[in-house]
Amino acid sequence: MDYGFDRYLRYDELVAWLHEVADEHPDLVTLESYGKSYEGRDLVLVTVTDSSTGAHDTKPAHWVDASIHAVELTATVAACHLVHRLVTAFGTDDAVTRALRTRTFYVVPRVNPDGAEWVLADRPRFRRSSVRHWPWRDGHRWPGLQNEDVDGDGRILQMRIADPSGGWMAHRDEPRLMVPVPPEGAPEGVMTYRTMREGFVADYDGFTIDTPRPVEGLDLNRNFPAGWGTSVPGSGDHPLSEPEVDALVRAIVARPNICGYNAYHTSGAVLLRPSSTRADKKLAPMDVWVWKQLAERGTALTGYPQHSVYEDFTWDPSQTMSGAADDWAYEHLGVYGWTTEFWDIVHAATGVKQSTHFWYTGPSDAEALAVLRWCDEHNPDGYVEWYAFDHPQLGAIEIGGWNDLHSWTNPPVSLLRDEVAPHADFAVHQALCSPLLEIVHCRAVRLGGDTWRVEAGVANVGWLPTDVSALARKEHIVKPITVEISGEPVEVLDGPARRKLGQLSGRSALRFTDGNDGTPDRALASWVVRGEPGLVVVVNAAHERAGSVSVQCSLSQT
Repeated sequence: MDYGFDRYLRYDELVAWLHEVADEHPDLVTLESYGKSYEGRDLVLVTVTDSSTGAHDTKPAHWVDASIHAVELTATVAACHLVHRLVTAFGTDDAVTRALRTRTFYVVPRVNPDGAEWVLADRPRFRRSSVRHWPWRDGHRWPGLQNEDVDGDGRILQMRIADPSGGWMAHRDEPRLMVPVPPEGAPEGVMTYRTMREGFVADYDGFTIDTPRPVEGLDLNRNFPAGWGTSVPGSGDHPLSEPEVDALVRAIVARPNICGYNAYHTSGAVLLRPSSTRADKKLAPMDVWVWKQLAERGTALTGYPQHSVYEDFTWDPSQTMSGAADDWAYEHLGVYGWTTEFWDIVHAATGVKQSTHFWYTGPSDAEALAVLRWCDEHNPDGYVEWYAFDHPQLGAIEIGGWNDLHSWTNPPVSLLRDEVAPHADFAVHQALCSPLLEIVHCRAVRLGGDTWRVEAGVANVGWLPTDVSALARKEHIVKPITVEISGEPVEVLDGPARRKLGQLSGRSALRFTDGNDGTPDRALASWVVRGEPGLVVVVNAAHERAGSVSVQCSLSQT
């Protein structure tokens, strides 16, 4: 199936495309189902690595998942493009080739396939996240607005209702655009409106329209264990109560070689990092420094600035956005987590970034006008002329305005590929920053007769330490390096064949040594063994994050 990353794939198309990629690149790509969605769809995990240099679980890994929120369709395109970039650049691009020979990528292109199918249906239903009835398991709908494609045209737009006490009016220079009525009220003779998302009104009393949380109000990105709470909107019945999140967490934990995590979302064109609940001053300073170092390359590649969610994106620090995946990856696993928010239509229209509080305040009148004019030129589907409609409950209204799914939330499909493409190289960069074990020294020294001392020098040749973060080291989250000698009929005389070496620093620590490096990235193991000259022994070094490596050593004077 030809796919130019210029449209959104339905579930069956997506799975078919992934299978084609795997079939075309069997030495690089494998697919598996790591669980089932609420509606029973397979949750697909793509593993990408050069199998000729070792199995996926013997190498440090970088994890990327996408589209946990149903409407954030760009994220899946970005995840698919990452897979495409890896398999097509292998053997020609130095960084990609090194990454696949020494590291593994785990990619979940669509965490929430059920919600995306609802959004992409011929007659869509608006779902930001999960489709499960919640909090009312019987699917009870309280009176009020229920967001739907009420006129069946395949879009969920806006409705406007003429109302003398409405809070919206036409922009003075652009009558199509609804802007807030100013604090002093609308000018004399200017019509005002009440606006809301397109939908039906359940149990309409003829006067009031409530906007209840929909029965599909779960937010899968608030269902992770870190910071979970009942006061967080959409958090679910308990941590991991939702099959999509439970399966995702189990899949990640089952792969302890994961050293970095990135969740793809929309929108805002920013690289968001933990913490969602704590200021930077309450985090390990080294971890904040590493995030910022990674972000320097990320921003250079993508143009997206980095922000702390708590420091920059939280409107009210007493009501934090907790229970998210990147916080869980950091707080429970000790790996550096990111949330990439693709697409900033304000920046596309004006050249100026959205405010970091844009999710709360929305656009200014000037920004909205600039976006509308940009849509007229570049994205005609992004804004729809108002048209009359006889609403089954509200009577004569108008439908039109922002086609949010294809304007504010996702870019026009003609811009999709260019928007997501640079992020593949950022993923490669992060993977290459992970720790990596090598045995850089091995020798056998004859002590006399058939007795030998076998030495193995183990090094972390990666940028990050073997346990990845300062938090992981403080909390003892990561198991130590182990080295083991084997061979028959070799006898180990001075203790166990398998031994612990602890953790090793990476090159990132050198910035803090003032050039007085020493060897914190190295450790030496030795065994006294008995064996005939010429016998070959095997030394294996293994670490759950930094990979495993083996060398052979002949019992000969070397």
